Amino acid sequence: MIENKNKIQATKKTRKLIIIMLVAILIEGTIFAALLYINDYYKAKSVAKRALISNEKVTVEEKQDYYIFKPNKKNVKEAIIFYPGAKVEETAYSQLASKFAESGYEFFIVKMPMRLAILKQNAADDIISDKKNNNIKNWTLMGHSMGGAMAANYTAGNQKKVDRLVLLAAYGTKDLSKSKVKVLSICGDKDKVINRSSLKKNKSNLPKDTVSCTLNGANHAQYGNYGKQKSDGKATISANEQQEMVLDLYLGTFKEKN
Repeated sequence: MIENKNKIQATKKTRKLIIIMLVAILIEGTIFAALLYINDYYKAKSVAKRALISNEKVTVEEKQDYYIFKPNKKNVKEAIIFYPGAKVEETAYSQLASKFAESGYEFFIVKMPMRLAILKQNAADDIISDKKNNNIKNWTLMGHSMGGAMAANYTAGNQKKVDRLVLLAAYGTKDLSKSKVKVLSICGDKDKVINRSSLKKNKSNLPKDTVSCTLNGANHAQYGNYGKQKSDGKATISANEQQEMVLDLYLGTFKEKN
């Protein structure tokens, strides 16, 4: 009887040890997979990194939660908060930010957790409410791809805080159709990443006076500088040209407020 009891206890201990080992392996595997996921993202190219350097027209500062590009002139009253695309290094949009700053806008590029805007949809709150930004009278939310979708959703819930919304290869899933927010929606004709049927379906969420533009020769990735994106179409214009088009469309659409 004592021998059987000892065998039963030994078996239980063995089972517990096996379970502990399996749980440990599962946890290690999960951590490893998470690290791989976090480190698997589109990285900023050298041209974007160069745009992080301040010059005679623009001052660039890195904060804990964002990068800010400031035009070197006084009395700046308009600012843009930018939500990056999913799994894209935020600094990949530095050239675009610099172009807007040179045109007189403060431009904030938000640092998203794990580079996913869906994890910090309300990131604009802290920037808009910061007393250091009391000089800003008009706020634009701009976002690329998933970042655009989250910018649209934020705007839908904070319409009194946002004056303009710019969607780059993106659409929102929340109703903004009766909003007074001015909206500019931009998509490239070579973009093979965006879901065209969802883009069309969700167009009804935007105000009737939304300005929708198609950029000839533009693809999904070249709003930033991070190279070719998986499944994307081949652009027939450069990233610099595509970003210049975005700036020109912005200035042309909202010129009455400049």
